[in-house]
Amino acid sequence: MKLPQLAKKPELKSCHDVTWEDNYSWIHQKDILEVLKDKEKLNPEVRKYLEEENSYTEEQLKDTKEIQKKLFNEIKGRIKLDDESLPYKDHLYEYWTKTTSKGNYSIKLRKKIGSDKVEEIWNGDKEKEKIKTEYFGVGDLEVSNNDKYLAYSLDTKGSEYYTIFIREIKTNKIISKEIRETSGSITFSLDDKFIYYSSLDENHRARKIFRHEIGNIDKKDELIFEEKSKAFTVSIGISSDEKYYFISTSDHNTSEQYYFGVNEEKPDPKLIQKRERGILYSINSWDSKFYNHTNKDAEDFKIQTSDSLENQDWKDFIPAKKETLIGGLTFLNNWIIRSETSDALDKIFVINKKDGTEEELIISEEKVCVPNVSLKQKDRNTDEIYLGYSSPKTPSRVYLFNLASKSKKLIKEQEIPSGHNPDDYIVERVEYESHDGRLVPLTITRHKNTKIDGSANLLLYGYGSYGHSMSPSFSSTRLSLVDRDIIWATAHIRGGMEKGMKWWKEGKLTNKKNTFEDYIHAAKYLIENKYSSKGKIIGMGGSAGGLLMGAVVNQAPELFLGIIMAVPFVDSLTTNLDHSLPLTVGEFDEFGNAKDNKDHFDYIYSYAPYNNIKKMDYPNILITTSLSDNRVLFDEPAKFTAKLRDYKTDNNLLLLKTEMNAGHGGKSGRDGAIEEIALDYAFALKISKKI
Repeated sequence: MKLPQLAKKPELKSCHDVTWEDNYSWIHQKDILEVLKDKEKLNPEVRKYLEEENSYTEEQLKDTKEIQKKLFNEIKGRIKLDDESLPYKDHLYEYWTKTTSKGNYSIKLRKKIGSDKVEEIWNGDKEKEKIKTEYFGVGDLEVSNNDKYLAYSLDTKGSEYYTIFIREIKTNKIISKEIRETSGSITFSLDDKFIYYSSLDENHRARKIFRHEIGNIDKKDELIFEEKSKAFTVSIGISSDEKYYFISTSDHNTSEQYYFGVNEEKPDPKLIQKRERGILYSINSWDSKFYNHTNKDAEDFKIQTSDSLENQDWKDFIPAKKETLIGGLTFLNNWIIRSETSDALDKIFVINKKDGTEEELIISEEKVCVPNVSLKQKDRNTDEIYLGYSSPKTPSRVYLFNLASKSKKLIKEQEIPSGHNPDDYIVERVEYESHDGRLVPLTITRHKNTKIDGSANLLLYGYGSYGHSMSPSFSSTRLSLVDRDIIWATAHIRGGMEKGMKWWKEGKLTNKKNTFEDYIHAAKYLIENKYSSKGKIIGMGGSAGGLLMGAVVNQAPELFLGIIMAVPFVDSLTTNLDHSLPLTVGEFDEFGNAKDNKDHFDYIYSYAPYNNIKKMDYPNILITTSLSDNRVLFDEPAKFTAKLRDYKTDNNLLLLKTEMNAGHGGKSGRDGAIEEIALDYAFALKISKKI
């Protein structure tokens, strides 16, 4: 089959006295945000190219059709399709969700406390069928405090423009106007007369908080708060004691909060602390005290308390610890639960409010695991919580845990219907040295029968941006590779916060290349220690992890057999220079501002994957993207693919698959998500010659 060709229409670009040629910049439409809302506005020539690439990918992966089906059934076979979540007890009702073997979307159920009558208040599959849409994304699903109304937000394109609907549960009738172009989150007022929401501006940024009167069909919604900075986005939530609303506005690096009382008839948001560049803070209130989770004078955060917000007098409650990330707090009447992270491992602690003592809650003997805690009811006068954990080899287990007596009872275990024995797998946590001597954590999961003699293929997963940490939790899907002698390794590289705030700082702005070096050194460590061999490793990453893949494959292609890139941020210089795009301005503190800062420009230009494609051999590459993705526009991977076809000097696979009805998270629904994983894994098995 003929290789797809995107027409070259050379354009000379220049910035800071540097000029470069871009043959494919023409595919970026000026009205790109309109295209995300309505795909009929896509340039027909570009559509034709994307469809040709899709046909080419299908042809090249024709021999994987059977294994894709097999993988799909295998992955689905590990999911308990008819399943129910643990109930959450509200004032009058217990609420929970369930999934079914026939459905693709969840169902929300409730029953009155003391009654056995179960009521279905939301059924995703029926709702999708009702509005006849291919893509069905649910943003938020909230029940009013009086249990009478259901508010929900829907995205039917994948472009993350959410429309909010409010309906009466009893009659199933919509009782308010549709609220369009919102961020999707919904907060009910305590008296259930209003909802609060954030609206999106013309650049898809949430910068205004509105109050909508429930039942209002015509009246304009009331503007409560407006953020003036284009780099900041806003959200609203209610305090743990339900006495205040907090409006939070932030970019990735700096935050600011406002508050107003729940009983204020006309909300008047008051500033808590003026924003300071690089300072993040988050206020909550409980038991007549305010708690501040902040990194001011505490690189890895600390928690302070004050009796008042009018006359603030902050005292340390949980002090800072070096290279240990201090997490937030969960309140009960007699207990405070908190978390912290160090060396890519989470811990949970409980404070006894009566005597001030603190202890760690150890739920498993496994060294590498992810503990978690959640409340079982709204009434905080209880000693009982849900306490659970999972690990790379152990499915999720949840206990009903009594904080006073320390008794625990297993109440839910993630069932793997097709069978699973944790003892068949070996999980290792190692540290390896990066290019500058920094020790980087690496989690390795393999089948006990996989030989460590360099003969195994290995999938190396990485992300390394925005301070997002990669948790070593259980994934039933990965077993499809691990059971076929492909080792799964996750590199906890800089750019995340696995070792605290410094870990993030050392992997962003003009330290970004540490992220790439950490990943390359992970591959080298795995080769040196015979987990795999040169040319047998498959790299995998999505979004900013796709930027990682693009930079790494330009730098060290010889290490890899293949690369899988999902919605990859590969034309990062072009995107950074365009301040009209949804995410650019809010990410100056993450990636830099190339347009206004020459040092930032030079640095980004030196690693941006699209700008650094070379004439050389590349490994096999699978790139997936979505037409309605507003976070990483489809034209980034499309341009990257087209340029790579021009430059690469090998005959390895280069495949681009564009979902024509999806957004940044890929297809909607359970089956859609499994299909995408099956495609990625089939590609990995094909290039590993394991089909």
